[in-house]
Amino acid sequence: MNKKQTYLLALLSAFLLWLAWPPMPFTTPLLLIGLVPLFIALEAIGNANIKKQGKRIFLTAGLTFLVWNTASIYWVYNAISAYNGPAVALPVSLIPYGLGALLMTFAFWLYYRLGKYVNKKIAYLGLIAFYIALEYLQQTWDLAFPWMTLGNGLAGMHQLAQWYDYTGVYGGSLWILVSNILAFEAYKKFKSQTGYLRFRTAGIWALIVIIPIGISLTKYFTAEQKGTPSNVVVVQPNIDPYQKLESIPVSEQLKILTHLSDSVGQSNTEYFIWPETAIPSRADEDRIRSNPDFYTLQSFLSKYKNGTLITGIESKKIYQTKKTLSAKYDPQSNQYWDNFNTAMQVENSANVQFYHKSKLVPGVEKMPFPKVFSFLDGVFAELGGAVGGWGWQEKPGVLYAQSGIGAAPVVCYESLWGEWVAQSVKDGAQFIAIITNDGWWGNTSGKDQHMMYAKLRAIETHRDVARSANTGISCFINQRGDVTQSTKWWTRTAIKANINLNDEITFYVKSGDIIAKILSVLAIILALIIPFRKWIKKPNHV
Repeated sequence: MNKKQTYLLALLSAFLLWLAWPPMPFTTPLLLIGLVPLFIALEAIGNANIKKQGKRIFLTAGLTFLVWNTASIYWVYNAISAYNGPAVALPVSLIPYGLGALLMTFAFWLYYRLGKYVNKKIAYLGLIAFYIALEYLQQTWDLAFPWMTLGNGLAGMHQLAQWYDYTGVYGGSLWILVSNILAFEAYKKFKSQTGYLRFRTAGIWALIVIIPIGISLTKYFTAEQKGTPSNVVVVQPNIDPYQKLESIPVSEQLKILTHLSDSVGQSNTEYFIWPETAIPSRADEDRIRSNPDFYTLQSFLSKYKNGTLITGIESKKIYQTKKTLSAKYDPQSNQYWDNFNTAMQVENSANVQFYHKSKLVPGVEKMPFPKVFSFLDGVFAELGGAVGGWGWQEKPGVLYAQSGIGAAPVVCYESLWGEWVAQSVKDGAQFIAIITNDGWWGNTSGKDQHMMYAKLRAIETHRDVARSANTGISCFINQRGDVTQSTKWWTRTAIKANINLNDEITFYVKSGDIIAKILSVLAIILALIIPFRKWIKKPNHV
């Protein structure tokens, strides 16, 4: 097989993976075989007597993952350029386009290298461990962008992912990888064997595919929506994101939000959910009760005896010393200050609670590895910025209403972190409140993917989701991941529903991403075999 043929097979895998990825309807099962053409190409390269074999493996796998990633998240450029302009957006976009693809490619290269020293089964185990460990790295380090985690792909047909309440998305990644490996082996056996042996591996592959699907569909059709009902209003103000921070007064935006809320609110409404940065005023958190906008909010809530408002707001805190990594120095006041992308909870009392968005977009909202680059803080201060960027908090939060109801506040990008949301649920949250903007991305598949990933958080935690997006898509999602009510893109509206407040704790909420953690340890052990066998205990053959 020549170079052109292997590259065409790599492109075929990229196409199948893209076709299976949200928001494509009904094509999700292609994920279970999408990597097979790439496996065929890599085995052909591995069996060929060519120079720089490892380089060819890397470039072929890299082609698949670069094309797949870029085609699926092309909209990232829109989101970054909205804040920072094209000059910044283009290089920063290469982080999610290229870095994620690089890590996926590195997993396949390690699989190739490991296969030089161990049998095929151990090599496949290594591939699974390497791939998921690097996915987990994409969730945990300062360049985090876990959008393309394989298990997220099942958001396209969430009926197949009901067992995520045990495994989370990494269980999905594991299933997809095992399915592709067995499908590839079945393809080889079909070509090389006869009789019963020709179909045995295909039968095993079929069981690996059918059994999880059967379990998931059984769970889906027998699931009960648990908990007590609560009337919730979600508002979609549809304020142009390019104007809301500059040209539209905050008072005018509050009129839109309160009017929409009143249009569907009723006497028993317990929650109003407004989107990310619904109040773009950069309010001082320590003086919030004297802020005119706060008076407006309490005046609005006075009509609803049990009403609680969760709203996005740009807030700040002022310090006398550099209290946090992200704090910026103000030479005029000789003080430090942090700005936050905040979820604020207000109710019919003096009680105000804040949650600061903590999963910040690398390179845009937060300088990666701020501790490492803290020595540059003085340079950034001269330029009007800081190494840390936006401020954040270290742990997830729960916003408790005076009624005792706990809400998990999730700001925009944070809805990709299953374990982060699960920790809020473990700490007492009875439903998930996602607030986001999504207008920066334009009318692209980004907004649809972002909404669909929220289904997985509902399944993992058995919590209803109330999602408020500035320009859409706002929605309600039940505990099995069904979107029960949603808005249209770029429409000014409000919707209401009786959601269920659940106290049940799933296995995933208890254990978190245990699959990824175990496989990460295994990946390190298996990766060490490569230098050990190469330099310390050399094999008898190459």
